[in-house]
This record gives sequence, structure tokens and C-alpha cells, in this order.
Amino acid sequence: MRVRSQLVRIVVTLPLMVYGLLALPSLLGQKAAAIGKGIYATSSDHKPPAWLVDVAPQAGIAVRNVNGEPDSKRYIIETTGSGVVILDYDRDGWPDILLINGTSLPGRPAPVKSLPTSHLFHNNHDGTFTDVTEKAGLTSSGWGQGGCVGDYDNDGYDDIYITGYGKNRLFHNQADGTFREVAESAGVAGSGKEWGTGCAFVDYDRDGKLDLVLANYVHFDSTNPPEPGRDATCMWKGTAVMCGPRGLQSAPNILYHNIGKGKFEDVSKSSGIEKTSGHYCFSVTTLDYDRDGWPDLFVACDSTPAILYHNNHNGTFTDTASDVGVAFNEDGREQAGMGSTAADYDGDGSIDLFKTNFSDDTATLYHSNGDGTFTDMTFPSGLGTNSETVGWGCMFADIDNDGWPDLIVSNGHVYPEVDTAKLGGQYREPRFLYLNLGNGKFRDISKTSGPGLQTPAPGRGLAIADLWNDGRLEAIFNNIDDLPMLLVNIASNQNHWIGLSLIGTVSNRDGIGARVTVQGEKRKWVDEVRSGSSYNSSNDLRLHFGLGAETKLKNIEVRWPNGKVELFDGPTVDRISEIVEGKGHAAT
Repeated sequence: MRVRSQLVRIVVTLPLMVYGLLALPSLLGQKAAAIGKGIYATSSDHKPPAWLVDVAPQAGIAVRNVNGEPDSKRYIIETTGSGVVILDYDRDGWPDILLINGTSLPGRPAPVKSLPTSHLFHNNHDGTFTDVTEKAGLTSSGWGQGGCVGDYDNDGYDDIYITGYGKNRLFHNQADGTFREVAESAGVAGSGKEWGTGCAFVDYDRDGKLDLVLANYVHFDSTNPPEPGRDATCMWKGTAVMCGPRGLQSAPNILYHNIGKGKFEDVSKSSGIEKTSGHYCFSVTTLDYDRDGWPDLFVACDSTPAILYHNNHNGTFTDTASDVGVAFNEDGREQAGMGSTAADYDGDGSIDLFKTNFSDDTATLYHSNGDGTFTDMTFPSGLGTNSETVGWGCMFADIDNDGWPDLIVSNGHVYPEVDTAKLGGQYREPRFLYLNLGNGKFRDISKTSGPGLQTPAPGRGLAIADLWNDGRLEAIFNNIDDLPMLLVNIASNQNHWIGLSLIGTVSNRDGIGARVTVQGEKRKWVDEVRSGSSYNSSNDLRLHFGLGAETKLKNIEVRWPNGKVELFDGPTVDRISEIVEGKGHAAT
């Protein structure tokens, strides 16, 4: 007999076009909060699909990123910038923003008087944020690069891992609005000699506890750094520039296995992660590319082939990137990869990959063939049009809720010399928005979609979230040596959407690694819950699906991280719903 599913604790009910005063139960069932009237409201003056404006100043997010000297990048450590982390750290149902920050080298001019720190901004529910860094216990200076989110001890509160040059930091959420740094005691601080970049929490062995994968870039000696123009690897278009990554020693990636009680063990060697060597790695994107129920790991690498660690189901991984078609581009050439993201962009039920690269090259779109292999579809898809920029953060995001994931890309050069020596291009670059046409193709609409895209900036990290639970996805950019941007789409449309917050009970609490299939009346949508991705950033863990004109969903199928599959009756659209493991009915 069929047991009726339960979708519990509805977070918000709000049509996309309405911004009135509404009661909002939080994830904990606390006293209702309210959406302020007209929070960056849409306007019929701006036609769909998009008109993006930067509201960071009004929202109160005005902290400057610091990564060395702004106008002179003599060393590679000053060029890579930092990521963005989204998490609901206090479980009030509203996503908060953490901007990772860097610092300066000794003896180099400092752009700020006090030591820079990453900044946590609490969502005030009214379109503004409050800097709660000190109150939350997150004040910490260093060469912060990236971050990822996961509830590694399954206590119901998300924790934060911050990567960087030197020791990495693990901030345990104390469930009272504060964090405690525990990297050393947890066993994930590292040796201090590596340069951590991208990271992701992932339950690779499906035991219900989140493990941690960390990408490393190069070995860099800050006490004796290589000077610009030292050799051929420190020249670009005939001009002396900072050295690296070529010519510098690479650093192996790391896999930490969660052994419980707040502890991890380094299994990089025994798992096979270290077997792939000689790569300069940045972002980590998790996905089950062959649909075998076990999470795999895609790593974008600078100036070297990309890596795809296939999960062998026994605690080990094998790099299959070359075998399945994602190590190189269609010409068989390695690229200078920076950021990566994954989604089913063409609605065929398989997860595809997108990677940003250096200038004088295009980004790369790898289409999943559904059999565990990929085909480079960059040019057939229309994404081979821009080659002058250096791409960093990137995210699939359905910006107009028409049911087809679009692409947002953060750009910014690494050499200030492109301006001073007039080497072509520009140091501060615009952002890109590619509209998904629903037929496997994209169109660049960046120049016609608002000032938020066109204002040049030295972009790096990018994260996506429905910050105000209204069905619109916002984009947060961390710009190196500059102020951040928070882009809101104020173009009106009549499309529908659904937001899903997964709660694991046997699986990990965040449901990271779950594969979700939303079945509508006419088509279906597929995505996976993932930590990390983009460029050294971590997005809202809640899944968002644009539904277009669909107003009724048949069901939602969830394959939980432990492999079990449940069906849930289709919830009402235009709202965010929680799906709790064990509350559905078994799928046949």
C-alpha cells in the first residue's frame, strides 16, 4: 500500500511578482519573520529575462578584499583572490554571506591599516546585512583563498572550512551564533607548506559522515619568492610579470576521511588521490558523472589537464579525466582552468560540466553523453564567443526561472600590466551572463542585461543564493582588491519555481550528494546537492529549480547519499520546502 509522503515545514510561500508583508516560518519553527515591502522589487520597466543591478552598497556589504598590493602584482600569491561562502549559520531560514579575504606580504605596501579578515554578514531579512564577524568568532587573518560548507558532525548546524596559503581553518558552528576554530584538533589544518584553494565536503564512502576534499595549487616560498621576469615562465607577451604557476613546484591534493567525534584522517595516499601529480589545482566540483550512486570529484587545474576522480566504491579513486573526455578541450589541449560548475543544462537527465579558463582561450562546456563520457560542446553551444577575459567563478543558475539553467561568469585579469603596458584586454573586466535557449545553445546577453554586468571589476569568487526566499537567485562576487558585488535581477517575469532544502537523517544532515529529480506535468529537472564549486566558493545548499509555466509537480524523487531512493508528492510551486529523509515512500 502506498504511504503518502510528507513535505514538512514549508519555509516560504511567495509568488515571484509579489513582495508584500508575509509571515515566514523559519527552519526551526521559530517566531515568524517578515519580508519588508519592496525588497529590490521587480519592475515591468525591465523586460525578461534579466536586468541585473548591484545592490551591495544598499545591502551593507562594503568590505574591501585584500590580496597584496592592488596595483602591482609581483608575486603569484597576490593574484588569485578569494571565494564566497553562502550558509544559513544560525538556522533562521535566511542565507548569510561569508566573504573570504587575503592579506599582504611582509615588506609590501598594505592597502589597509589593520590586519584584514574574512567577513560574515548576517541576513537581516529586509534586504540588508550586518557584519557579525567579530561577534561570531570568525576574525582571522591570512591568505584566505576559498571555502566550503558542511555539517561534518551532523549536529544540525553548518560548519565552515577555509583554505589558504599556510594552515587551513575549520570553524565549528557552536549552535549559538558563534564558531570555534578546530582545524588542528580535527586533523585538517595541513602542514602549513601547501597552498589550499578549492574544497568540498562530500560523503565519498556513504557512511553518513561528511568527508573533506581539498585542492592544492603550488609550493610558494614567501621568504624567497621568484622575481618577475626571472625566466621564460615569468614573461607574458614580452613583458616581465609574476612567476607561476609553471616553473613552481606543484602540490598534491588532499582527501580527509571523517572518522567521527570531530576527527578526520588524511587518506590522500591510500585513496589514490595523490596518484595524479604535477597539477596546479583550483576549484572542486562534486558530481555523480556516471550515475552509479557514488560521488565523483572534478578539479579544474591551471595550465595542466583537469582531473576527474572516479569513485571506485571501495574508498579509492581513479583519475578518469582523459578517458571520459574532460581533461582537455576538443583540440586535445590542456587549458588554464580556474572555476567549475555542474548542472543538467539541456534537460536530458545527466549532469554536465562547465569550466572557466585564462585569456586567449574560451571557457569549456563538457556535455554528458549519458554513458559516463563527455563531449566538448563549447562552440556548438554558442559559448566559444569570448576569449579576451580571464574567467574565474562560474555558476549555472536559472536567472529567469524559465526552466533552463543559465550561466554566470566572473572575470578579471591577473596582470595589471595589461593596462600599463597595453598588452590587449583590460585588468578590470565585465561579467558574463549566457542565456540558456532550451535547445542546447546559449546566447551572450551580458551587454543588454543591466549595469551590474557591465561595470568592470577584477572578479574572482562567485556564489549563488536565493537570499530573500522570493524565488530569485542572487549572485555575489568577491572582487580582488576591491568591493564585492551583489547582483539582483529586477526584470519581471511570470515563471514559476521551487526551492528544496534536503534534511538527511540516516545520510549526512545536509543531504550533500543527494540526486534530486523534479517531475512536472511536461518535463523533469535533475540536480545534486553539492558543497564547494564555482571558483573556490560554496553556494546555497538548497536546490533551486525554475519551472517556467508549470504550476503543478507530479513528484520529487530523491536518491539519498547512501543510495536509497524515496518519492515525495509534488509540493506547491513558488515556495521553498524541506524534504526529510525517511518521510517519503520507497521508489520501485
